[in-house]
Amino acid sequence: MSNDPTTPVSVPESPFRPEPGDRDLAPQFVLPLVVRIERAAPPPRTDALETAARAVLVMLADERSAGEGEWARAMRDWQDARIRKVVRRARGAEWRRAEALPGITVTGGTAEVRVFPPVPLDGWPKDLARLQVSGTDLDDPEPPAGADPTAPVLWMNPDLEMSAGKAMAQAGHGAQLVWWELSDGERTAWRDAGFPLSVRTVDPVRWPGLTTGGLPLVRDAGFTEIAPGSCTVVADHPVLRRRQPQM
Repeated sequence: MSNDPTTPVSVPESPFRPEPGDRDLAPQFVLPLVVRIERAAPPPRTDALETAARAVLVMLADERSAGEGEWARAMRDWQDARIRKVVRRARGAEWRRAEALPGITVTGGTAEVRVFPPVPLDGWPKDLARLQVSGTDLDDPEPPAGADPTAPVLWMNPDLEMSAGKAMAQAGHGAQLVWWELSDGERTAWRDAGFPLSVRTVDPVRWPGLTTGGLPLVRDAGFTEIAPGSCTVVADHPVLRRRQPQM
């Protein structure tokens, strides 16, 4: 999996910061995600990406992340700085130790991803810090079905090659950008529906139009795998699509 410190640049400043400012001056936190990859039965790549995106949304929507909740301070600190996510992998006893730590496990088709409250860059719990970031990738045994146009879709850049971990973090960024753009009522409706979404690699012909259509974009800071400023994901949600000017 791939360490992925990135900054979404095409959305407003963190909703928790009263005034705009330089994210790099704030204390830096990271949102840890751990994907379960058992040697004999790794999850399909697309399932892992979609499950990671939903895991980010579940963490954002959890009551412990808001108000006076036990994770609220960490969530505020994290969103006031660079929006960093790191995906690590675990199996067997490693996964059981990860599950014992405070967090939320989200299950997809066969994928399992556990998301944890943000931690300082240099303050990882030892049972997470020892997990591997690189060395394993995931594939889709069969091409994924077409995306449902009536549901949210996180469109991946067809011109970039990313490891599964990098792509999972990018999908999580895209889901978070949508969350920030929605009203409270729209967030509640999405949550109550179970956060349906798809992650797909778009047809190269459609990519330029998506990136210029006014939908939220994820741009990578370029610390790992790809060039700085690369647009990795376009976050498409029916609500946001309806807000776009009609030609």
